[in-house]
Amino acid sequence: MHIPDGFLSTEIWVLMYALTLVVLAYATKKVNKKLGDKHVPLMGVLAAFVFAAQMLNVPIAAGTSGHMLGGVLIAVFIGPYAASLVMASIFFVQSVFFQDGGLTALGANIFNMGLIGAVLGYFIYVAVRKALKGHRGRFIALGISAWLAVVLAAIATTIELAFSGTVDLALALPAMVSVHAIIGVVEALITVAVVAFVLKTRPDLLELEKI
Repeated sequence: MHIPDGFLSTEIWVLMYALTLVVLAYATKKVNKKLGDKHVPLMGVLAAFVFAAQMLNVPIAAGTSGHMLGGVLIAVFIGPYAASLVMASIFFVQSVFFQDGGLTALGANIFNMGLIGAVLGYFIYVAVRKALKGHRGRFIALGISAWLAVVLAAIATTIELAFSGTVDLALALPAMVSVHAIIGVVEALITVAVVAFVLKTRPDLLELEKI
């Protein structure tokens, strides 16, 4: 889902940079007000875990593969705003040092694969969590929000490429959604598994104040 250089029109990649920077500026302001000593090491651990997990590609079909995004997973521990900054740092490092996604498309890649999950995915999780109580409700909310984050990221990517004239929306959207619906299942399973493990071993990590 990483968009390379040259796939987005100037208007689209500039717009996506602007949207991403606005969200990150707001997130930075919110995090600076509430950042605690316990949050910093956890942010580092989560960044390292998701970065490593994203390097593992899962074969899907017809030569395609996918990897987890991790936005919902990180946000569940530290909140949507701190998670936004962590996700942005992950995709920045991938783009600059591993050439995974173009520099002109970095704003779009951060927005699609990072911010949609960290912010929108998190608030979907909260909404479902309020409707469904107990441990089962938590895991259902995690699965739904993690899956939706991947699918919504695929939709956003396709729309940006279509408005850039790179793909035909009518053809690309069903293909992207169908493939990433499968990838989303993997994302949901990993997210649920990690949170279930933490609940058994270090439940206090999930009780930190969200920032």
